[in-house]
Amino acid sequence: MSKTVLWLSLLLVLSLVLAACAPAQPTAAPEPTQPPAEKKIVIAMVTDQHGLGDQGFNDITWAGIQKAVQDFNAEAKILESSEQAQYVPNLTSLAQEKDDLIVGVGFLLVDAMKEVATAFPDQKFALVDADVGMPNVRGLVFREQEGSFLGGVMAGMLTKTNKIGVLGGMEIPPVVRWISGFQAGVKTVNPQAEVMVSYAGSFADPAKGKEIALSLYDQGADIVFEVGGGSGVGAYQAAAERGEGVYVMGSDRCKDDLAPNNALPDVVKRVDVAVYDAAKAVVDGAFTGGEHTLGLKEGGMGLCDKTYPSLPDDVKTTIEKAQQMIIDGTIVPPQTAEELSAFTPPDLTQ
Repeated sequence: MSKTVLWLSLLLVLSLVLAACAPAQPTAAPEPTQPPAEKKIVIAMVTDQHGLGDQGFNDITWAGIQKAVQDFNAEAKILESSEQAQYVPNLTSLAQEKDDLIVGVGFLLVDAMKEVATAFPDQKFALVDADVGMPNVRGLVFREQEGSFLGGVMAGMLTKTNKIGVLGGMEIPPVVRWISGFQAGVKTVNPQAEVMVSYAGSFADPAKGKEIALSLYDQGADIVFEVGGGSGVGAYQAAAERGEGVYVMGSDRCKDDLAPNNALPDVVKRVDVAVYDAAKAVVDGAFTGGEHTLGLKEGGMGLCDKTYPSLPDDVKTTIEKAQQMIIDGTIVPPQTAEELSAFTPPDLTQ
């Protein structure tokens, strides 16, 4: 073998040895994978035929949903109904989208809720103002008569004419509970007072509500209590138009801004709290159907905190005594006309 070939062979062997001993070249790190985005829960709402802007429980329900959206990083949907025929299609549309909770607003959705909840047994629903006795529907029911009893005590003590008007939307069980409790409260502190009740036949007719309220004022009422939803807005318009000497008080939420010079504390109904709690139950995996009832004890009813302090001290003292007696069970306000006729007023002076 020649020296040239020998040297070439040695160089080849040396290069192979060096290559084998060289440190491994680093490989590029894999791109980090992003965790999948957490799916937000979706809370949907179907209004009654008045829709948002009713100054009542459509607006309150939506407020509760908005708070849940903020606190639970959720999404919200709404389908506004303009007539009862839309209830089933609206509820069905949302159920087909498999939203996490669908809230129906109002007693008038009972039949539609039964139909759609039966067709979608795995869908979670909540229904304001009624219970349909189904495991996938949480019935958000209120003891309106407890809060309105306090309103009746207030009106009975403040009236100067001993005539008090009541404007109802439609004669359905929740409204009857409102009015029965109110009449019992008036009767308890002022048995001489006359309570005149009229219904607008709708929760979405402010003009009719105003017409009825003006008529009640014309008949001598100096206070009108409205339980009319959108129709009840007309009572505030009537009070503002009539001016000094007449007053209006409402239901569901604080509405004193509608007639600042004529408004007494409203009887509030915390639908927002009940709806928020239903959403929280979904988030926590603790949702249950069936009736969930709220009254004074649970903070579901009361008088408007904003305007309540303006009442005379003796009125506040009497209201607070009545409230405690209701919470204790000493007073059981009536829910119906039949219970009202059998109601024995308690003595709040002792």
